[in-house]
Amino acid sequence: MAADEQAHDKHQQDQQQQHTSLERRVHVDVPRVSPEDMVTTQQVDPPGDPEGGRNTDMEFMTRNAGW
Repeated sequence: MAADEQAHDKHQQDQQQQHTSLERRVHVDVPRVSPEDMVTTQQVDPPGDPEGGRNTDMEFMTRNAGW
C-alpha cells in the first residue's frame, strides 16, 4: 500500500506543478465589468422602405392584368 500512496502523492504533486506552470503562462489581466455597465440594447435607425414608397403589388397587377 505504501507504494500506491507514494505514486498517488507524486501524481498529485505533478498535477499541481503543471497547474501552477499553466497559470503563469496563460495569465491574462482582463478588467472587470460591472453589471450596471453592461448594455443589452443599442440605438439604431429604422431601415429604409424597400419599395421606395411605391405600391409594388398594384404595379404588378396593372402590368400583368392583360388589359
